[in-house]
Amino acid sequence: MDVSTPGQISQLEILHILIAMIVLTVSFTFALTQSSFLMMFLFHSATIPRFFMGLGVSFLGILSAFFVHEMSHKLIAQKYGLWSEFRMYPKGLLISLFLSICTGFVFAVPGAVMFRGEPRPFEEGHIAVAGPGANIVLAALTFPLLFISVSIMDNAFFFYTVGYICFINTVLGFFNILPFGPFDGVVIMRWNKKIWIVLFIIACLLVGMLIPFIPQLLI
Repeated sequence: MDVSTPGQISQLEILHILIAMIVLTVSFTFALTQSSFLMMFLFHSATIPRFFMGLGVSFLGILSAFFVHEMSHKLIAQKYGLWSEFRMYPKGLLISLFLSICTGFVFAVPGAVMFRGEPRPFEEGHIAVAGPGANIVLAALTFPLLFISVSIMDNAFFFYTVGYICFINTVLGFFNILPFGPFDGVVIMRWNKKIWIVLFIIACLLVGMLIPFIPQLLI
């Protein structure tokens, strides 16, 4: 059985992560800056400077949310002695890019961390919790900064950066905690329903607190 030590990463995995991050960054930029074909047709909203500002903000959001999410899964799996690497899902990435360019809606199915071995139920549960758990923690930490940036500071780039990091971590954490389909919530609920309930309540609270800020986060 192949095993890997925590932090071990292959060149193929790096390539898959980079491709997924590039596609997701571009996809979320179209959504964030209202630059899709649909938005341009309805509102003539796209501008090149706005798109490139959104590109930088989106990259930071993807780095903090997607990369941290997948690496959290990977590191916990490696901690338990399992072979673990991220593999992109080309069809899912193409769908995400197509939808974002045409409509501004992002349906992100970039890929997943694969692992081989025979994890015990609590190990499988810990691996599943690691990804959305990291997103929920990051969202909870950045939300006060978002509130402060609105109330006190007058710095647009800081507001958009903190806000988008908070937003994408909240969204990724919430959707991955859902207990159906390919989401981590299925494994978490099967392992420990009480932990799933706690994570789901926190994720819902974060979504509720973030909703009033969403119109302001569109660049």
